[in-house]
Amino acid sequence: MLDSEDVRRIALSFPETVEKEAWSMPTFRVAGKMFITVPDDETSFAVRCPRHERGELIAAEPEKFWVPPHEAGTPWVRVRIAALDDRDEMRDILADSWRQAAPARLLDAFDPGADEEPDER
Repeated sequence: MLDSEDVRRIALSFPETVEKEAWSMPTFRVAGKMFITVPDDETSFAVRCPRHERGELIAAEPEKFWVPPHEAGTPWVRVRIAALDDRDEMRDILADSWRQAAPARLLDAFDPGADEEPDER
């Protein structure tokens, strides 16, 4: 079963990612830009998502994705950990958020989806 420790392990595997507490919760940043937060209940995480894509994502899989009212005006979407299919899906979602925050020099040198063995769970 996936949990917030999987989020942490995957996030910290991306180049130049650091964990920093903010708002009493873990956040993950690359080059100073936040790309993941893990709210205190640890049943979900938030990632960067262009607002124009968010509506389609939520409509397609509302059991996985949602936006709390206080984040409606932000480029973030929440992901329910228990609703994810597997670790590969989690990694893909986290990697997409990382790519949105990472500087070009890191994007050119690293594909965060290519480094890890496939999920064996």
